[in-house]
Amino acid sequence: MDTTTWIIDIALILIVFRQLREGPLGPRSYLLPLAIVTFVGFSYLDTVPTDGNDLVLIGVLMGIGAALGIAGGVFTLMRRLDGHILIKAGAVSAMLWILGMGARLGFQLWVDHGGAGTVARYSADHRITGSDAWVAALVLMALTEVVTRLATIYARSRMVPADPGATAAPRPVPAGREY
Repeated sequence: MDTTTWIIDIALILIVFRQLREGPLGPRSYLLPLAIVTFVGFSYLDTVPTDGNDLVLIGVLMGIGAALGIAGGVFTLMRRLDGHILIKAGAVSAMLWILGMGARLGFQLWVDHGGAGTVARYSADHRITGSDAWVAALVLMALTEVVTRLATIYARSRMVPADPGATAAPRPVPAGREY
């Protein structure tokens, strides 16, 4: 793994700590994670291999990413205050995020430090065409986890009940406080 890969993988894991602090749900809540996975997608996803069982591998890992993302979104805490929705990653949400992002980092480390032969044998036995399939599957898993988590948070935010003590005109969120 090169330095850029280390930085991206660690940033994706550490982003959860930013979400442990409650803050307003707004454009930055969506844009930062989407910007990171977009960068990762353009940096590492040259092609999506379709030979052999490559699409099965990609589909399985995307399914795992979707399950982690939806569950992470469900376990994100939300409340309405003064007309604004506040969100905070709960313990389960944070653990699911770390599990998904950390598993990918762990897999990369394992492959780089002795696991390549095992992955090559598994790939040959299961008709996976090679490293491009694994890269595509892992990148698309991360992208799917982020997108489904954000979509779940967005959908849930539309169902947060009104603040019982809300005034007729909500107060604006101070600049720089948007989550």
